[in-house]
Amino acid sequence: MQFREIIRQALYSLGANRLRSALTVMGVAVGVFSIIGVMTALEAVNKSVETGLTSLGANTFQIQKYPATVFGSGHRRNQYINRQDITYPQALVFRKTMEGKASTIGFMLSSQANQAKYADRTTNPDVVLTGGDENFSASNGYPIEKGRNLTTNDIRYATNAAVIGSELAATLFTQGENPLNHSIRVGGEVYRVSGIFAKKGAAFGQSQDNFLLIPITRYLNHVKESGSINITVEASSRKTYSRTLDHAVGSMRITRGLTIREPNDFEIRTNESLIDSFRDIERAISTGAFIISFMALLTAGVGIMNIMLVSVTERTKEIGIRKSIGAPQNSILRQFLLEALILSLAGGLIGAAAGTATGNLVALQFNLPPIFPLLWITISMAVCSAIGIGFGLFPAWKAANLNPVEALKGK
Repeated sequence: MQFREIIRQALYSLGANRLRSALTVMGVAVGVFSIIGVMTALEAVNKSVETGLTSLGANTFQIQKYPATVFGSGHRRNQYINRQDITYPQALVFRKTMEGKASTIGFMLSSQANQAKYADRTTNPDVVLTGGDENFSASNGYPIEKGRNLTTNDIRYATNAAVIGSELAATLFTQGENPLNHSIRVGGEVYRVSGIFAKKGAAFGQSQDNFLLIPITRYLNHVKESGSINITVEASSRKTYSRTLDHAVGSMRITRGLTIREPNDFEIRTNESLIDSFRDIERAISTGAFIISFMALLTAGVGIMNIMLVSVTERTKEIGIRKSIGAPQNSILRQFLLEALILSLAGGLIGAAAGTATGNLVALQFNLPPIFPLLWITISMAVCSAIGIGFGLFPAWKAANLNPVEALKGK
């Protein structure tokens, strides 16, 4: 029998039991969907992490109260919550002790979900209000596009000057309108726009341009009296990075009054620590996805074997007739193997398509271009082929070795 005829017979046999075939296909699709969806989403997040790390320069690190991510029990989370805030006076002492040991040291303190108003225009309540010093722009990689940066006098006298992000400027002011020296209102406070930051783009799916920067002293006096300061330290070069980091840890321990036996009660956030945190999350999610996929595909493989055994039983007379008129064993073997392979590959293709689409929904949230996980799709198709052949081999062998006389009797 020609291979094309074997394919036609296999498709006809599967089509004769559409519901049973569809349920078997969906079992394979679920397993492939889980792994493709997760891996596509992780690839999207991974690219977002790489983009987001540009917010910390190669020679920059941050000192803050909380780690970048917190895993573990409630006791461990309480450990961070119960830490003393890094206060503004402490930050000033830290800067004094680090004189000559770092290129720039900037302070910042932020609050989320603010609404900005100008004239009759109002933003969504998603504006970030940041209190910072004159070094915020340099230490956090925010160049000024128009106007001026905050000055030491703005910080000393807690002026109402504000430098706004490009997205906030585009929302509040019409095209061609110059925002400089105009007053905007946020949370009952009025700020005069002194400058506009250059566009920075999104990181981790969040805009980095929908915010306004005001003097940290005004923030503490008029917005929020308490809060933990984030300190951004920039080393003068990559060669001095490690030395600057060591000096910063020592200086912060002295500033916080820690003894030699007490552990650090603050966190150092570096590009490496962010990558390590993401890798921990990635490994945990990947492991879970592999376990789910393995169980789903194993169940689907058993389903394929079951449907093929049932098919052999139902088609005993058909097999007997074919063998009685000279059909070779390998022809029958190939047909039943092909039916199992078609079921498995059909499920794999459906799962891969659905998983890729779902993963790209995550990529869309991170403002990333569409992702096509060719490697994982190829691996999934290879695994589906192995499942189809592996679990279809016994039913196919059983069909090929039926005694034609007994098969014609329907036994």
